[in-house]
Amino acid sequence: MIFIGTLFFYFILFMAGIIAPKYIKYKRSGYKSISGNSFLKTFFDKGNYGEFLTFSYLEKLPGYKRLLTNLYIPKEDGTTTEIDLVMLEETGIYVFESKNYSGWIFGDEKSKYWTQTLQNKQKNRFFNPIWQNKAHIKALANILLDVDESMYKSYIVFSERCKLKKINVTSPVVKVINRQDLIRTIKKDISNSPKLLTKDKIDEIYAALERFALAGDDVKRKHIESIKDR
Repeated sequence: MIFIGTLFFYFILFMAGIIAPKYIKYKRSGYKSISGNSFLKTFFDKGNYGEFLTFSYLEKLPGYKRLLTNLYIPKEDGTTTEIDLVMLEETGIYVFESKNYSGWIFGDEKSKYWTQTLQNKQKNRFFNPIWQNKAHIKALANILLDVDESMYKSYIVFSERCKLKKINVTSPVVKVINRQDLIRTIKKDISNSPKLLTKDKIDEIYAALERFALAGDDVKRKHIESIKDR
């Protein structure tokens, strides 16, 4: 019993060493107020945690910006599209699709499906995330009618746990990167881009999109059902 108790004690210390730093990072971030996700919902959901990590990088960027997460934007067919993360910055509207995958990633901008190869040689196909984010941008453009489409920039962000083995991208406004390269890439993008949006315009766009954030369970349920019906 003493041995079991000792093991349990060390297990608690081990878990505290893992969770505590993540909890502190979560509490210091503005992610909760923007996303509405609790720490447990963030930490134990792979997709949410990847989104949180991307958010935590972006919120540290210098300059004036506004961030929005989990936007459920209505589409022309009456369904919704879910956008992981949007950053409104003076140089444009940055739209992020977060992929918290592992393994090797192969993909081409012109191909409908990309491939994930795991260590055990298992291969999984997934829908082209560039096309996915292109649909997100189209949905945003249908809402923000006074914003020129040239202002949108598409970022596909994969986790640090995967290797982008062979990715072919030709569009100048599309970036496919690992999360550890996000800050370096986006800082370069911002420094090489002209300022297109004033602070007032950023706030105006934020107000127009904010109503699509913090969606209720009914909206999320209908969104999931529409995906299953496709």
